[in-house]
Amino acid sequence: MHPIARTILQRLGLGLLTLFIVSIVIFSLVSWLPGDFAKAILGQAATEETVAAFQKEIGLDKPPVQRYVEWIGNVVQGEFGSSFASRVGYKRTVAELIAPRLANTLFLASLTAAIAVPLALALGILAALYRNSLFDRIVNSVTLTTISMPEFFMAYLLMLFLSVKLRWLPGLASVDAETELLERITRCALPALTLTLVIVAHMMRMTRAAIINLLASPYIEMARLKGMSKSRVILRHALPNAWAPIVNVVAFNLAYLVVGVVVVEAVFTYPGIGQLMVDAVTTRDIPVVQACALIFAATYIMLNLTADIISIATNPRLLHPR
Repeated sequence: MHPIARTILQRLGLGLLTLFIVSIVIFSLVSWLPGDFAKAILGQAATEETVAAFQKEIGLDKPPVQRYVEWIGNVVQGEFGSSFASRVGYKRTVAELIAPRLANTLFLASLTAAIAVPLALALGILAALYRNSLFDRIVNSVTLTTISMPEFFMAYLLMLFLSVKLRWLPGLASVDAETELLERITRCALPALTLTLVIVAHMMRMTRAAIINLLASPYIEMARLKGMSKSRVILRHALPNAWAPIVNVVAFNLAYLVVGVVVVEAVFTYPGIGQLMVDAVTTRDIPVVQACALIFAATYIMLNLTADIISIATNPRLLHPR
């Protein structure tokens, strides 16, 4: 078997094993949440008989191992079960609750990535091209400043200046399925800008560092001696060999856009999956919490696997083994 195919299969197997272990951790941690789930949903006025009947209905009277086996078996078949909270009134499945929220989070993540990734790569390449220049110092100072600020502080600063003072953008990002695309983009502008400022620093600095490290290589020196311009040396020779660390940090930040936007969604009241998970924890809605956590873990593992595979595929030592 080709080394790349063998390595990719090993990575996929390791990813599935990691996801299995994470599912056990998620189920255990959610089961250990304090409080009685049935009482939290039915209210403190519920009688013992009502609570016992509700626990039997949702399966909480079964042993934990049996509940885990049933849960993971249903998840493998694409079934996350029904929301505990919705059983009191209109019964809704977890998939019905998560689907629109996940779509909103993916839209915000895509909008942010469309801005942040090209901007970070361009700034990183220019900073390496004009190393130690005024431009390099300004870019490094600004990115260090933005990376040092907590997300909520950055979000409130942008809201204060761009929404309250200048009235350029809406301060809240409440959207629904009927919101038109242009209006949706406008309402998502502030959350996307906040996330862009948070993640662009990581990608820009990694791009700059990776290119600068390669500039000391002998083949780069040979290209210079041949009379190539500095920009051509970076774009033609340094950048292709710097993809592995850059792709890794880009994948890590894209994963963050999906799994780490809880604070930003809460600040801008954006109806994403992070906000849904916070609400589900508050109401002790176990199936929703478990499904959200598992989606976060799967997204993180999948993007890191993709970064690993791209890094392997762009490694000449694996592409042309001796």
